[in-house]
Amino acid sequence: MTEDTKGAPQEGSQWYDSEAGPLVRPYAVTGGRTQSGPTGVRFDLIALVTLDAGAPGADDDTGLGPEHRALIEHCRLETQSVAELAAGADLPVGVVRVLLGDLLELGCVTVSRPVPPAQLPDERILREVIAGLRAL
Repeated sequence: MTEDTKGAPQEGSQWYDSEAGPLVRPYAVTGGRTQSGPTGVRFDLIALVTLDAGAPGADDDTGLGPEHRALIEHCRLETQSVAELAAGADLPVGVVRVLLGDLLELGCVTVSRPVPPAQLPDERILREVIAGLRAL
């Protein structure tokens, strides 16, 4: 509902409340999509997103929505995680994942996925290496 000049709500409007502004459902932002791109890539919350300034679509944002452009602007400043982008753009993480899939397909961004814990070296081995280096 919106308010008239005296602050009384008017019927038939789409306002959530007077301070929040209009409520836009996440499916409206993503066009009803819940998967990020045709491949369905899943972005971890800690995956790092970097703007690919040399990409053809990075500066030509005419075909992109305002949410896409907001993510590009956040990435233009510095490399950020998916969680940081969601917070900075004030969008749900699910929406940011779908939009990042679009940007990844266009070649506007690159994503560095975190190393799975199973692929990290064992702490015991690292301690033995450190001890061996100290012994030298």
